[in-house]
Amino acid sequence: MTQPGAQSGTTRQLKLTARLNTSAVDSRRGVVRLHPNAIAALGIREWDAVSLTGSRTTAAVAGVAEGDVPVGTVLLDDVTLSNAGLRESSEVLVGPVTVYGARSVTLSGSSQTTKSIPPATLRQALLGKVMTVGDAVSLLPRDLGPGTSTSAASSALAAAVGISWTSELLTVTGVDPKSPVSVQPNSLVTWGSAGQSVATTSVGDLASPEIQVEELKGTQPQAAKLTEWLKLALDEPHLLKALGAETFLGVLVSGPAGVGKETLVRAVCDGRRVVRLDGPEAGAVAANDRLRAVASAVKTVRDGGGVLLITDIDALLPAAAQPVSALILTQLRTAVDTEGVALIATSARPDQVDARLRSPELCDRELGLPLPDATTRKSLLEALLKPVPTEDLDLDEIANRTPGFVVADLAALMREAALRAASRASADGQPPTLTQDDLLGALTVIRPLSRSAGEEVSVGSVTLDDVGDMAAAKQALTETVLWPLQHPDTFDRLGIEPPRGVLLYGPPGCGKTYLVRALASTGQLSVHAVKGSELMDKWVGSSEKAVRELFRRARDSAPALVFLDEIDALAPRRGQSFDSGVTDRVVAALLTELDGIDPLRDVVVLGATNRPDLVDSALLRPGRLERLVFVEPPDTAARSAILRTAGKSIPLGSDVDLDAVAAGLEGYSAADCVALLREAALTAMRRTIDAATVTAADLAAACETIGPSLNPAQVASLRAFAEGR
Repeated sequence: MTQPGAQSGTTRQLKLTARLNTSAVDSRRGVVRLHPNAIAALGIREWDAVSLTGSRTTAAVAGVAEGDVPVGTVLLDDVTLSNAGLRESSEVLVGPVTVYGARSVTLSGSSQTTKSIPPATLRQALLGKVMTVGDAVSLLPRDLGPGTSTSAASSALAAAVGISWTSELLTVTGVDPKSPVSVQPNSLVTWGSAGQSVATTSVGDLASPEIQVEELKGTQPQAAKLTEWLKLALDEPHLLKALGAETFLGVLVSGPAGVGKETLVRAVCDGRRVVRLDGPEAGAVAANDRLRAVASAVKTVRDGGGVLLITDIDALLPAAAQPVSALILTQLRTAVDTEGVALIATSARPDQVDARLRSPELCDRELGLPLPDATTRKSLLEALLKPVPTEDLDLDEIANRTPGFVVADLAALMREAALRAASRASADGQPPTLTQDDLLGALTVIRPLSRSAGEEVSVGSVTLDDVGDMAAAKQALTETVLWPLQHPDTFDRLGIEPPRGVLLYGPPGCGKTYLVRALASTGQLSVHAVKGSELMDKWVGSSEKAVRELFRRARDSAPALVFLDEIDALAPRRGQSFDSGVTDRVVAALLTELDGIDPLRDVVVLGATNRPDLVDSALLRPGRLERLVFVEPPDTAARSAILRTAGKSIPLGSDVDLDAVAAGLEGYSAADCVALLREAALTAMRRTIDAATVTAADLAAACETIGPSLNPAQVASLRAFAEGR
């Protein structure tokens, strides 16, 4: 899926034949369908963006086509065909494209549409769509893949426009930045010029909540606390006055994106007057319009009393102080000082909010909403599935396989599963029923919001049981990573803290990253991977900020692994660099994250290197990367196991004896063994393009091409380091 940051585009392009997509599910939703092989050739994942070049260039979201669609065909709806200037059966160039989250999007439409649809509803309808200036876009919500809109948009559009809303087309008249952009939850989407409607449309009384307080899952303590605060400040202020206490109330509600902060506030405030100010919408316009929107909201709530709710206040009052921020804070103080008025602000990034908001006369209280644990996720799934016809669901399995998912992610999971069930029902002519396979299939597509800001290691289905040999390394990783997550009560009973991290060291190609993938798959963990050199930046403070952001994402998606590949480049011995102290500051930031005041709960750090002697010694003391695991080069038994695992998908001839082959591969790493089988398969293809099996002769020929890569001197040096530890 397209993220608020840039996606790295490549130069790969495919020339495909454009066909009209007649599927009602995809109609006018900004999605094109490609064969899985075409998606792989482009180097993208499903729901990434692609460029489409005919007589003009546009962009759309790529989905996987059904199995009967030819590999050289791309399916486009009528609107996308027109946007690309194409006719059916004409050729179109398809390629990856760099897409940014939109700061603002302006559109034009019919007079009835522009008058009837407020910008907040318009943004929800276009959520997740990719667009360029001049494109025609439909009001039909994308509702396909992660990060898209919900049925609430459809209901609001039907109420605002009437039955004709599904056929309404809009024109994109401006985007910021000037590139293909995707509409995000914090994008400013307006009619005409960006700033015309903020003061009138971003402020409004909230309708009745969708759920009641007793239906909230996993946040009952926070709801009870907020209910008590509101009761004392708004209903019984005389009790506080009798005790000489101030009666004002300002609360900052924080938590990961999609965890349900606004839902909690709406449920708690049921029966109270709530005036809502959309932070991203108000914060995206000019300073005067921003101040005008805040002043309008403050006046509205002061005139009638109640709660002033500001969503995503970090967009309105960012940490980087702006001249208008002081005036906005003055307006908010006016609201808080008014008897019968409370201020509640929400933010998924509380560290990026202006520090003055937390002053004693404004938001002096803070509520943090945690990530749902497995039990809470199961309860949320049960609530989401209550009105859905289902069949033999094992929600415990789904809950255990969704670490880091918030309620918005689980709702996206349900939509994707429902799409699969509906497609099957359409083909079979049977009543739609949601099955376990639908949910498991949706898990391969949906990526939670907490992991959307960075790349992750591709985990796959390989577990530690599939890893040949490496008994010592597997045991150390099991004790350090899996035991604290699977048996936390034992650690509490024995009164010990689980280990913080592990350093894997060994020669290149011996399976360090493979071990991490297997470990993550075994424990159903999210893996945040970064090579040491990727965090280095020439600007002062940027590298340290990247380290902090890496660990923040890991905390938000816990249980998680932070995998630092090539850690010797990230944390070399201090005092020996010639880079103006950048690496020294990065090491200090890394040490603070590992062993600082803010604890790492359900987050384990794994480092990998082939030069452990270069890593700063402070990083290797107890409480940090305290377990050092030597990943030995594979012996004969391990090479045999590696060949068997890598050869599962290769049709080997009856004359191939993998044990005998492994015995003759002294000095080969795990990567060399895999490369050997690949070369043997290519040798069989050279022998005959219709080859059905790989023979012993093919393996013997491959051995002449693929030689051992292990350096005996390096292996000896690493063994000496291990013995010295």
